[in-house]
Amino acid sequence: MLLRALRHAFAVGRDLTDGQLTLRAMSLVYTTLLSLVPLLAISFSILKGFGVHNQIEPFLHSALEPLGERGSEITSQIIGFVDNMQVGVLGLVGFVLLFYTVLSLIQKVESAFNEVWQVFRDRSMAQRFRDFLSVIIVGPVLVFTTLGILASVFASQFIQGLRLIGPIGVLLDYSGRLVPLVLVVAGFTFIYVFVPNTRVRWLPALCGGMIAGVFWNLLGIGFAAFVASTSSYAAIYSGFATPIFFMIWLYLGWMVLLLGASVAFYGQHPEYLPGRRLAGSFSIVEREQIALHTLFVIGNRYYAGRPAVSVDELAQDLGIPSDIVEQLLAALARERLIAPTDEEPVRYLPARPWESATLAEALEAVRRARGGLPTYTPDTVEDRPAVRSAVLAFERVARNAFGAVTLKEFATGVAVLAAPSDSEGSDS
Repeated sequence: MLLRALRHAFAVGRDLTDGQLTLRAMSLVYTTLLSLVPLLAISFSILKGFGVHNQIEPFLHSALEPLGERGSEITSQIIGFVDNMQVGVLGLVGFVLLFYTVLSLIQKVESAFNEVWQVFRDRSMAQRFRDFLSVIIVGPVLVFTTLGILASVFASQFIQGLRLIGPIGVLLDYSGRLVPLVLVVAGFTFIYVFVPNTRVRWLPALCGGMIAGVFWNLLGIGFAAFVASTSSYAAIYSGFATPIFFMIWLYLGWMVLLLGASVAFYGQHPEYLPGRRLAGSFSIVEREQIALHTLFVIGNRYYAGRPAVSVDELAQDLGIPSDIVEQLLAALARERLIAPTDEEPVRYLPARPWESATLAEALEAVRRARGGLPTYTPDTVEDRPAVRSAVLAFERVARNAFGAVTLKEFATGVAVLAAPSDSEGSDS
């Protein structure tokens, strides 16, 4: 367990030093600055109908508390912007742009999480609109309603009476201090489960949420001490000191969020430890073998009447990262050999009758899939007859060997291909 924990720490640390998480966090800071006021304006309009809109300001003040007096100043300015933004007078174009600004923030968050989770497919526009709109509308209501219920419960006469009982009162005091941490952990966990465009198990997401929640609280304490001890910066930057500290705090907050996502990823995919192996580092022979295993599992389940297989199940069955499986599945889907289903998580079935699809087609699709040198194509180099004839001869041999074998025969075990003996290989 200690060795595995060290490998997790090393992998997450390498992700931080690699620079991709840093770049994503900086990009999200810029998008947050553009989207924060529209997001709060939409939330304010929704919450106003439920009568809990007055809790936005205390929530912002709590989130920006590490900034000290500057946090109160920023909170007042943001609330002022939200109050001045009248959604009803924006018009159709302005309202659409308002929603687009909010959705762009969520889209960038999804893109950052997909990169952490090695997911190379985005949600469709319909899925994105359905899922994210529900979060924008329902999420704030649930959050502030929960906060209001908890505040009412702790302020009730029954709880106040229990506080007078020695041990129970001490326990309630500690519980009151732990409630904010529990809510932060629950929020991070929900984000890690919901935002990535892949199936995330609750336990890895909870581990990532706990790490992120602890770091968030420790970071708040440390940043508050830092802000309190940097009065000289205010003298140097004058009026720019407040927005600078605000952007630094946003950056650190996004880094904590992405750090927890990385922890959850390695918790669910330990095959990436101690480092991530990209698909380009696999040889063509390995890629062909993985594709054949994948086709066999898909076809064998289909013809046996069993449920279709998902990407995560294939990755777990093969013991390799899911991004490699996804790239090979995409190559096979482009040749209409397999097709994804509409369910969640996505599963794969034969796209057409495999009685008319050959093993040679599948191997050729894998060989032509991108995964090697990103800038090389046959058109970028001089045409050499010897090279062209060698490639054509290799393809002709592959077609002659596998062209008569259908994918159905391969998946059901009807066709058994005999490997050449060593003597045959040496004679040839």
